[in-house]
Amino acid sequence: MSANAQTIAVDASEKHPKGLGVLFATEMWERFSFYSMLALFTLYLRDPNEGFGWTAAEATWLYSTYLMFVYLSPLIGGFIADRYTGYRKAVMIGGFFFMAGHATLSIPAIWAVYLALTFLVIGNGFFKPNVSTMVGNLYPEGSPLKDRAYNIFYMGINVGAALAPIVMEIVRQFFGFHAAFAVAAFGMVLSVFVLWKWKEDIKIADNKHALSSAEQADAAATAVDAPPHEVSDQGERTASQKAMDLMNTVSDGKRIMALIVVFLIVIVFWMVFHQNGSTITYFADDNTDWAVSGTLSNSINAIWILILTFPLVAFWGFLSRRGKEPSTPTKMAIGMTLTGLSFLVLGYGAYIGENSVRTADQIATGEFRINERVATNLVAQGVPKDVMDKLMSAKIVDGETTIVSECPAGKTCKPVINGVKFSAATDAKTGVKTAGGDGLVAAINKVAPGQGDAHKDKIQQASHLFRVSPFWLIFAYMIVTLGELMLSPMGLSLVSKVAPISKRGLLMGGWFVATAIGNKLTQIGVYWDIWLQSSFFIVLAGMALVMAVVLFAILKPLKKAMPGV
Repeated sequence: MSANAQTIAVDASEKHPKGLGVLFATEMWERFSFYSMLALFTLYLRDPNEGFGWTAAEATWLYSTYLMFVYLSPLIGGFIADRYTGYRKAVMIGGFFFMAGHATLSIPAIWAVYLALTFLVIGNGFFKPNVSTMVGNLYPEGSPLKDRAYNIFYMGINVGAALAPIVMEIVRQFFGFHAAFAVAAFGMVLSVFVLWKWKEDIKIADNKHALSSAEQADAAATAVDAPPHEVSDQGERTASQKAMDLMNTVSDGKRIMALIVVFLIVIVFWMVFHQNGSTITYFADDNTDWAVSGTLSNSINAIWILILTFPLVAFWGFLSRRGKEPSTPTKMAIGMTLTGLSFLVLGYGAYIGENSVRTADQIATGEFRINERVATNLVAQGVPKDVMDKLMSAKIVDGETTIVSECPAGKTCKPVINGVKFSAATDAKTGVKTAGGDGLVAAINKVAPGQGDAHKDKIQQASHLFRVSPFWLIFAYMIVTLGELMLSPMGLSLVSKVAPISKRGLLMGGWFVATAIGNKLTQIGVYWDIWLQSSFFIVLAGMALVMAVVLFAILKPLKKAMPGV
């Protein structure tokens, strides 16, 4: 009782420093900038007019490669700041690289894309790990406010992440992709300005402090936008001396093997979860019945985090007071189960859309695209293979007015397949309104005269981009966000407690590497245009659920290897 009273007295007398507000705003605007780019990126690559008309597979490959380097970069940036630059200077350097990267993306050229991604990866490496470390450095050792500071800081991450796609959707609709990338760069200008203007308030944060293992975990977790440990950890129970003594009774080998299991979970989780910037964005763009693009869907996860985090923390507290709070491995198994269920929801929504019969009104007003999956299905339904092969190699010149087999010299051409949506439009010269399906049929007639008309019904049914209610997307995001809040805070917090002291740094690095591998494996999205959308989502759901079953099956040995957590 007296210990609790003392804690309350300390809490009442101590206030958060002004520097927390500075770092909150710095991080919020940086995340606004980062998630602005991520919300636009794959749709920009696929866009046949402002972008490059890439296939979903090509855009997903570059997206996954970029994410891999983004999640590896904090290892290098943190090392450089520790040894050479200091934290504030490293954050400023990262900010300038971020500005250069977003500004470069506003240049409409493919070389600018690769240069911009290089700048953004370097910027992330300098910025993210060091701004997170500075949060902990604002407070004296033993301050009871540090945990709350990381929770507040994490909210800043998600405010920026929620706001960015909404702003980008508005800017892109009125001014286009390149103007939207310029706005993302301006967000980074605000971030650096805040850091420079109020630099005196964060001067103390540039000094190295001896952070506890939990504080190190929180700094590392927020460096990759994962929640701090309080969101789903066991708080006082894991911090007790008894728990530490229990952990020390387990051999180093068993503890390391338990962490390897955690790393495997992390790989599968991020492979599934980070489909949000690629295949889920494609689904939101092509197959969700709303009057906006898929860009906006990237706000949903962050909004759910803002809604669900504190009720979840309160729920764990409620269970903890009654001695019923699940162990960390159990929470991880539940989190992976929820992740799998969320993709079953998406798969069921896609199944409904795929099996609906397109009405005459939908054919007249809808959008159409032929990709590898549709072409294969049309050949199976009797459309001659040589006709589809001709269409697969055809290109559009001057927008959608001329379709050719070979691109004329000096012209910019885009592929008809994958890169172009055929939608209802009014001809500027004749004023005649053409249905999207009829436009696609006309395109086939240009490369194979008469074949489009001969197979019109099949072509329009197979290539129609079905639309389902946004409910499926929003509900799935709610479920996967709960899974994220149960699972992703665990990784680094668990490493900090379970890893043998002599190998803690190495195993912390292993967590980052596992996260990077998982993000690279989001490249499974290359099958988006080959498999049915429902099949794609169900495969991902199956991977997550298999991992959940494995976790539940090995709960007992995991608990023995990680006692007290």
